[in-house]
Amino acid sequence: MPTPDFLFSIANPVAMLGWGLLVLAPRWRGTRAVVLSGALPLLLAAAYAALITAHYLGPHGGEGGFGSLAEVAALFRDPWALLAGWVHYLCFDLFTGAWEVRDAQQRGLPHWLVVPALALTFLFGPVGLLLYFGIRRFYPQPTLATGFSV
Repeated sequence: MPTPDFLFSIANPVAMLGWGLLVLAPRWRGTRAVVLSGALPLLLAAAYAALITAHYLGPHGGEGGFGSLAEVAALFRDPWALLAGWVHYLCFDLFTGAWEVRDAQQRGLPHWLVVPALALTFLFGPVGLLLYFGIRRFYPQPTLATGFSV
């Protein structure tokens, strides 16, 4: 059976592949197929689902919770739950970055303006999303409704 450290060493490069494609080749058909389609974030989501299921069915499944900071700390003492939490971040941040690129392309935003938001989304999740919304605020809305908008 693989260890949490081994699976961690796989999850990170998988996510980094997605981020590299978003930053360096946002319009390439491979990027569209692997990241912008949602395939890579969904792969991470499936890994998260497997990890969280394994945690709750494992020997530490009853430890911790989400009702207090102390419960969250207890939850993440289990390396499997900690790995699941990390994959959760990888999945949602990559999904958010892919959405930012798709939305920017639909709006005609220059990619060089989106790259700082992508970097911050990769590093600090919500801060990058906040920057992206700040950037897109100064560009006109697309003429056709093409998905999520705020």
